[in-house]
Amino acid sequence: MVKENTKIGITLLLLLSGLAIAGLFIVLFTELAEEVMSQEFGIFDSFIIKLILVNQSPTMDALMVFITELGSVWFLGTLSIVVILVLWFKGRDKWGVLFFIIAVGGGGLLTTLLKHLYARERPSINEEIDAVGFSFPSGHSMGSLIFYGFVIFLIVRGRQKEWVKWTVSISLVVLVMLIGTSRIYLGAHFPSDVAAGYIAGIIWLLLCLTALEWIIWQSGSRIRPVKGLRKMLQSGLRLAKEKTNRTKV
Repeated sequence: MVKENTKIGITLLLLLSGLAIAGLFIVLFTELAEEVMSQEFGIFDSFIIKLILVNQSPTMDALMVFITELGSVWFLGTLSIVVILVLWFKGRDKWGVLFFIIAVGGGGLLTTLLKHLYARERPSINEEIDAVGFSFPSGHSMGSLIFYGFVIFLIVRGRQKEWVKWTVSISLVVLVMLIGTSRIYLGAHFPSDVAAGYIAGIIWLLLCLTALEWIIWQSGSRIRPVKGLRKMLQSGLRLAKEKTNRTKV
């Protein structure tokens, strides 16, 4: 019983931690959105844009166009099919497939919803680099963080060697940051759009991964969380009652 209670307690702690972190980022996103909509981020956006454009050159232009394509809908869509096939046929991970689709597909829908909700105009329109429609938050930034973040989760959860996990994870984190930078460099987004995309992406990714871990634990354990939690609380109440009775005596 003690061992079961410990497992349940740790699992609930991890789940609540994930939800708490997601809640924190929700607050940050809301604050950022309010600042942007009130036009109070103009100085921040201008400073970051000038800083990034210091190294502007034809070579850098070509490099940034290439990097921004690594976060495009068509590229991430193609890689998503590959990930799903690997999870389904090699990993036999049905829950991983389901929540990967929810994370990536739901993230795309959430991006569209937020863009139409805030309806911020872009710094410039350029169909060649997918710079059309509304600007806030950045779809490339949000989509790449969700996709590559989920891939990092799968790699860390896998059986690869530690140095492989670290190398791939750090490389993908750097790639996500470069994709956001490329959107600013190419004039597709304001820096605050990119920051909002990252924050919204973290929120959605954390919620999806938290739900996935909960279901994996529940389906793979003989302990049923709700039933186990009820037993744990009943046990705690019984001990408290016995202690109270002993005190009265």
